[in-house]
Amino acid sequence: MTATPAWEPPFDGSEIEHLLGALERQRATFRWKADGLDEAALNRTVAASSLTLGGLLKHLACVEDEKWGPNLSGAPYGPPWSGMASYDGDPKAFTFDTTGLGAEQLYALWDDAVARARTRIAEAVADGGLEQQIAWGADDGFVVSLRRLAFDLLEEYSRHTGHADIIREAIDGRVGEDPPPAWRI
Repeated sequence: MTATPAWEPPFDGSEIEHLLGALERQRATFRWKADGLDEAALNRTVAASSLTLGGLLKHLACVEDEKWGPNLSGAPYGPPWSGMASYDGDPKAFTFDTTGLGAEQLYALWDDAVARARTRIAEAVADGGLEQQIAWGADDGFVVSLRRLAFDLLEEYSRHTGHADIIREAIDGRVGEDPPPAWRI
């Protein structure tokens, strides 16, 4: 029997194990779709869309940091976003712009943001579980749970992994639902 890939959600686990397992599967599938390309391929567009795999890498890196930084705790954006130009103070407004960033920088931006997110998620879950209230929405009088934050990130990945699938197939024909079992970042 072959080993189960690290991104495969559990077949029988707790709510948090299933939720984070599904998120890890989406992260792995997205990263596999974007993996191994040079700067030109990462900046290639398809049809009438301006989306690129490089732009998606940068955007999802920022979303990871937003969800598990300002949304979770209320803390301001940290590096690398706090040092970048932004539009109206919102780093997400410029995340699809990859000007000046090479392939290695784009991959590192995403890889580093996901590593930070994994640490922050584990700490948050250990500190209060999925039911705990997070900072997002509190200023507006809303009670938002950690569960909602995690599901929002899963939804964001699901949407953009579909985009990545179409773009990557147009670049070199790579298709598939999940990375091959032996694939690693």
